[in-house]
Amino acid sequence: MAEEIRAEMVASVWKVVAEQGATLLAGDTVVILESMKMEIPVLCEGPGILVEVAVVEGDVVQEGDLIAVLG
Repeated sequence: MAEEIRAEMVASVWKVVAEQGATLLAGDTVVILESMKMEIPVLCEGPGILVEVAVVEGDVVQEGDLIAVLG
């Protein structure tokens, strides 16, 4: 079952850490967001393969926007 990773706040995508096709474990960082000069890592909740990265560095995400899909 696919896990959608969504933004929890309005922020800028500071860095995309994981690449599409990467095997990730629970707690691995997918992207790092930046908001109000704070860096916020976005972590995957369970293991899987990163099927899609829906953002690029510099994008601005709104709360609820899709960041990535873990399969």
